[in-house]
Amino acid sequence: MTRGQGPTVRRRRLASELRRLRERAELTIDEVGEKLECSASKISRIETGHVGVTPRDARDMLELYGVRGDEQEALVQLAREARKRGWWHAYNEVFTGAFVGLEADASSLRAFQALLVPGLLQTERYARAVIHAMRPDAADAEIERRVAARMTRQRLLSDPNPPEYWAVVDEAVLRRVVGGPEVMAEQLGRLADIAQLPHVTIQVVPFGAGAHPGMEGPFLILGFPEQADPDVVYVDSTSSGVYLELEPDVRRYALMFDHLRAAALGPDDSVNVIADAARRFEERSE
Repeated sequence: MTRGQGPTVRRRRLASELRRLRERAELTIDEVGEKLECSASKISRIETGHVGVTPRDARDMLELYGVRGDEQEALVQLAREARKRGWWHAYNEVFTGAFVGLEADASSLRAFQALLVPGLLQTERYARAVIHAMRPDAADAEIERRVAARMTRQRLLSDPNPPEYWAVVDEAVLRRVVGGPEVMAEQLGRLADIAQLPHVTIQVVPFGAGAHPGMEGPFLILGFPEQADPDVVYVDSTSSGVYLELEPDVRRYALMFDHLRAAALGPDDSVNVIADAARRFEERSE
């Protein structure tokens, strides 16, 4: 699949276009709901991309906005394509919101993590230890389901047309023992190996860099190939995440990422530091 052509991005694009066309028609959300005999909250959720829109609803809205002919048919077709199910729907109980769909469609991913190896780079044993620590009351079956979902998600980086992936991690990620020395040796060895891929860059912010912008917390900047699909920032937390789409917010995080890259060791030096840390854990695990 071409980057930026998945159902999640299509739904986001359609939502933005429906909002633009309503505003051009000088109609409020309440007026649209009244004329289409539905709730204003439904129109609001459609325009924010929180729910999908059926082709019939899309056609009714477009008729109301005075959009007809080829333009209407193109947008109704977009509504049909936006309703297709991605692989992540098999893990609905694990993946909530639009995050994984957006990630799957992105052409570039810029990630910062201060405490953990980014999810796309985790080994199975490391991921299991992390999920168990974050969900100590979860049943084994739930933990295994979440591990399987994370491993499936990682296929993105081995896709024939993968996104450009740039991860910056704090040195603490290399030092914090997750799952024991053997798990850490395997995990850091994986990091060093995957950093050799042409579309992957990994950098480490050393402790010696002192305070840095990433101390605010982890985040991911998702970039898309089409101008109609602006970048999104996903600010992570243990239980949920926040999407930032306003240009000033995205610009602030892009600048933050640039500062982090500048504070970090270069890619080659970073790989050497990661490999050295892996060797130390190997020695401890013997």
